[in-house]
Amino acid sequence: MTAPIFHMIEKAPTPVGPFCHATEVDGGVFLTGQMPTDPKDAGAALSDGIEAQTRRVMDNLILVLEGMSLGLQNVASVRIFLTEFKRAFYPMNDVYTSYFPKEKLPSRTCIGVTALAVDALVEIDVIARR
Repeated sequence: MTAPIFHMIEKAPTPVGPFCHATEVDGGVFLTGQMPTDPKDAGAALSDGIEAQTRRVMDNLILVLEGMSLGLQNVASVRIFLTEFKRAFYPMNDVYTSYFPKEKLPSRTCIGVTALAVDALVEIDVIARR
């Protein structure tokens, strides 16, 4: 196993805690969970609603992937965390699936949680492969 490479992506949002945007080891790329924060203004208010927050999170994931010369086609697995699981699951899925070809949806886990950083409604992390 080679030593991990820790990536900070200039165009991606400022992390909300002490961690890098992604860690890469042996062709595997592990993206830190993205929040629905504005990459141009870390202090901006979050968008209202699960649909808008899911779009922002997916766009933030794309920024991190692109910063590593990757894209959603490289994503193998996804974990989604929702604070309002029963209410948010289906509308989040509508936005989420619009980012992937229907025949190439990655494996996925979706988890209901009591709270997320910055009072977000959704957080998504991914594992990708070069």
